[in-house]
Amino acid sequence: MEFLIQLLISGVVIGGIYAVVALGFVVIYKATGVLNFATGEFMMIGAYFAYTSLVVFKLPLVLAVGVALGGLALVALLLERAVLRPLLGEASITVVMVTLGISSILKGLAQLVWTGEYKSFPRLFPRQPIDLGFAIVPSRLFYGFLMAGAAVVVIAAFFRFTRSGTAMRATATDQGAAFSLGVDVRRVFGLSWALGAMAAAVGGIVVGTIGGISPQLGHVGLKVFPVVILGGLDSIAGAVVGGILIGILENLAGGYLDPYVVGGSVKEVVPFLVLLAILLVKPYGLFGTREIERL
Repeated sequence: MEFLIQLLISGVVIGGIYAVVALGFVVIYKATGVLNFATGEFMMIGAYFAYTSLVVFKLPLVLAVGVALGGLALVALLLERAVLRPLLGEASITVVMVTLGISSILKGLAQLVWTGEYKSFPRLFPRQPIDLGFAIVPSRLFYGFLMAGAAVVVIAAFFRFTRSGTAMRATATDQGAAFSLGVDVRRVFGLSWALGAMAAAVGGIVVGTIGGISPQLGHVGLKVFPVVILGGLDSIAGAVVGGILIGILENLAGGYLDPYVVGGSVKEVVPFLVLLAILLVKPYGLFGTREIERL
């Protein structure tokens, strides 16, 4: 029983980290309808910005995180203005292919600037594991979960209580109606890319502090993709629930099934099997908006 509780708690912690990365997808898709396959590379660049601020410029953690978030938001705004805005009105597949191209470019730039060498963050948190009484959580996972949770709360509050968040929700519901009511849709698109990039940066920093960084860190973005689909492409709540569900499933599969399988790769497969099963019943995900077309 203790082993099960330990797996469940660790799964919730890992799932919370998945959730903030998933928000990088959801925020952009929710406002623009674009599925950004460069989210993983946004994560990686954000982690490198924080690493450079901490190691090279010796900034405090709070300032380093601020530099990473601000720097990546600026990168996302520039990309949206120079590359993606001219594609407004084009077929969705065209925009998706462009985001794949951006992904490759960012990965190549990271190798040029920071080399392909694996880098470790300086120790940011106490080494002592966190004893919750019913489970013990490694300190890096625990504090990473707190950072991810804080980011999720801030983004949800932004959407719920600010004028810009209201404009983004209106644009997500109906771009034409929002524009007719005076919402600057192009500004909303830029803001959504900046906000999505900042969410990805937080995820990159958290993942980087846990396992280090390299130009290959972006593959985590694709690993989180089942979370996005499972929760619903346009649902912030879905990203949170989907992240926690996938985190728990991975941990349970790793704890109970991997020891009996050669290679121990069951935990990598189980989330996709569950995703497939759920999508057969709910094609738009657990919380995704169901689209109805009239003929």
